[in-house]
Amino acid sequence: MKIYYHLPGLFEFYELYKAFLPLWHEHREYFYDWCDIGSIYGAPSDCIWGGGRVGFGDADPEKVAKLVKEYGISPRLTFSNSLVRKEHLSDARCNALCKMFDSGAGDCSDVDAGKNDADDYACKNRAGIIVHSDLLLDYIKEKYPGFYFVSSTTKVITDFKEFTAELNRDEFRYVVPDFRLNKQFDKLNALTDAQKQKVEFLCNECCWFGCYDRKACYENVSRKSLGENCEDHECVSPTAQRGYRFSDAMKNPGFIGIDDIQHVFVPAGFRHFKIEGRSLGSAIILEFLLYYMTKPEHQLKVREEIYLDSSLDLF
Repeated sequence: MKIYYHLPGLFEFYELYKAFLPLWHEHREYFYDWCDIGSIYGAPSDCIWGGGRVGFGDADPEKVAKLVKEYGISPRLTFSNSLVRKEHLSDARCNALCKMFDSGAGDCSDVDAGKNDADDYACKNRAGIIVHSDLLLDYIKEKYPGFYFVSSTTKVITDFKEFTAELNRDEFRYVVPDFRLNKQFDKLNALTDAQKQKVEFLCNECCWFGCYDRKACYENVSRKSLGENCEDHECVSPTAQRGYRFSDAMKNPGFIGIDDIQHVFVPAGFRHFKIEGRSLGSAIILEFLLYYMTKPEHQLKVREEIYLDSSLDLF
């Protein structure tokens, strides 16, 4: 059974993907044959519907749309702002993005998500929306019917009953739980096959596993995206000063590595995995692509090809 990665930085790391995707397409022997790219997600820096991370994506949306279409990859707009109000729905920039990525997409709501590879790829050129606000969800569903929807991890759903209820919502093709549910195998394994196909695990979260302020952190980002004047959120993690380090993320109790994916999650019937990193640099995103997708014996080749691309600023 093939698994699908959902990668960060649709607008934030356009130049990196412009170099990486040709390698992915032309040299599949470099990469694990059991995985594929399910989507690339992100949002431009000036997008008030954005959330999750303070956006800095400055790539031309038309170029972004052309790139993912060329390689048959689903683009996902990260519209996970939790504080959207009715007056924000008419935002010209966000509506223009919807029009651009919705154009010609068609409706794939009748496709059975994750049932098999053919069904998953029936939507490979469809665009998705990662969403938090039900107000925004209803607006986009009505005005731009070609999108599929992903329930955002910014909802910080840590209660498993609430998570199950979210999986049962017909509006969502996928649901990203809080990373602290990743290893609750007794409850995860009890999900139905249909529910399992909708779960999209966040693999490499570096946030403190004991964090009690995660929702407030996301709300702070939402306020900034809306242009509100607010102070930076103060992270309560005891190691906040270290910033994101992949080596630290690997020690997180919620971390999902490639051995976990192959030998635990896939046999249990799960196949969708999200890689975080929109606020990080291209160099660390490349490390994610190497670790999760590239065979060890070819990692140096891929790294050299990317680093030798003079158009990239990897730091």
